[in-house]
Amino acid sequence: MISFLISAIKIIFLLGFLILIHEAGHFFVAKLFKVKVHEFAIGFGPKILEKQGKETKYELRLIPLGGFVRLEGEETRSEDKRAFNNASIPKRMAIVAAGGIVNIVFGILVYFVIMSAIGNNVSTVVDSTVDNFAAEQYGIYFGDKIEKINGKNINTKTDIDEILKKSNGEELTIQVERNNEEKEIKLTPTKKEIKSTGIYVSSNANGESSTQVIQIDKGSAAEKAGIKANDIIAKFNGEEVEGKANKLIQAIQNCKENIVEVEIIRDGEKVKTNIELDVIPTYYLGINFKLAENNFANNVYYAVFKTGDFLGSILENLKMLFTGKVGIDQMMGPVGISSVVSQTTGIVDFLYMLAIISISLGFTNLLPIPALDGGKLLILLIEAIRRKPMKEELEIGIQMVGFIILISLSIFISYKDILRIF
Repeated sequence: MISFLISAIKIIFLLGFLILIHEAGHFFVAKLFKVKVHEFAIGFGPKILEKQGKETKYELRLIPLGGFVRLEGEETRSEDKRAFNNASIPKRMAIVAAGGIVNIVFGILVYFVIMSAIGNNVSTVVDSTVDNFAAEQYGIYFGDKIEKINGKNINTKTDIDEILKKSNGEELTIQVERNNEEKEIKLTPTKKEIKSTGIYVSSNANGESSTQVIQIDKGSAAEKAGIKANDIIAKFNGEEVEGKANKLIQAIQNCKENIVEVEIIRDGEKVKTNIELDVIPTYYLGINFKLAENNFANNVYYAVFKTGDFLGSILENLKMLFTGKVGIDQMMGPVGISSVVSQTTGIVDFLYMLAIISISLGFTNLLPIPALDGGKLLILLIEAIRRKPMKEELEIGIQMVGFIILISLSIFISYKDILRIF
């Protein structure tokens, strides 16, 4: 019971707080531009608390899954000089965009603070090299600092990993600092082949890895074999792996054959299928890097780059959604988010999830989809190009269609979330 209450408090606080700062963004920018605000509500449904200000009514409602700021002249046009529809287009766009921007900026700041506080960053200074790998063979030594690869500045180990990932095994020109002197080394990275299924598994209620499939890469070995999201991997190549993700990963990598039998559990029934593993070439230098000195300046330095990588990964996920690499059925809605939040352990874990959801909420809300803020921005942009407003009936119709689509999508995603959880 106590565990349930703690989980409920975490979920309500996280969703409620992110909605609060989102709507506060709209509210304060509207006030800044002297647009009349009638209501500022957090939540939907029956009112719990209500306070009438000089001009604005402030409300807290029962269901903490949304909120709204009601502006004069936003839903229907008004003759009031302070109405939203009578403000200039740049001002209206700023008011509409403010909520999403606040969520994005807040998430970035939270993540940056976490990364600055954690420390334990990997430097680009060589601690040791691995036998029979490229670094040892081409003369990279202890104490060398990797400064550039193919002319590109290296700030973190992630930069090196990205270059190797895209190298296709071609020769690299590496510039190192050795004993305060610049050295240039040309080497060909060591190639290793990794076997892959294209499967991503979930976490169970205790935060431990399981073998329930939550995502499958488009065109991957798993998709070709007919494996689907929500399947549970029970056996891989004859080895029992159910509920043990690490054992599944090890079984994949240790597999000598390229075609193996996989037993899955789907809707309570066991199904066997053959899967032809993807063999992916990967490239290595064979370097173990030193940990960076754990001080404030270093932690802030590495936090800047980690935050940039974090933001880039979220944008990449959104790109994958729109390019079809990730299906709509693999998206996560309020039910899925609540499940993940309830599994967080410790303040750092919770704040990390807060940052992810805040940034994702901000970017999603700014997508050019009717009924979202991004859809309203698109309508305002069309108005700016046409130099006259869209017909009110047409605008309301577009927003209504978008709202219906959005509600239908939310129900579908929530249904998928429930299937994944239970």
